[in-house]
Amino acid sequence: MNLLFLCVANSARSQMAEGIARARLGPGVRVQSAGSVPTRVNPLAIQALDEIGIDIRAQHSKSVDTIDPASVDVVITLCAEEVCPVFLGEARRLHWPLPDPAGAPPDEALAKFREVRDGIARRIEEFGSAQGSG
Repeated sequence: MNLLFLCVANSARSQMAEGIARARLGPGVRVQSAGSVPTRVNPLAIQALDEIGIDIRAQHSKSVDTIDPASVDVVITLCAEEVCPVFLGEARRLHWPLPDPAGAPPDEALAKFREVRDGIARRIEEFGSAQGSG
């Protein structure tokens, strides 16, 4: 199975989802992430995943335009308050609306990243179980 996580900046939610899915779903699942306006991987996303033993330092932000639609079986959008990128192709679509933790005030930011991380991890575990991968 080929899985793609999408959000706008490909800096927080989709990067965390990519890292968690890669770690938890196993080698039979190819995982990618991308965004409509890619920036860079947020350092707090790296820190939040470090806390659960997942290293995403080698990941980088990518444009959805660089993803071959034929290479994707399932696309999962993670946008909540913003407009999600459009992905053209025949992939099955799921939507997991999660708030962008990068928009939190500095004194609340890491806590918000942890909340979103945990929400993503829970959904990925459920997805993996439903697919027979977990």
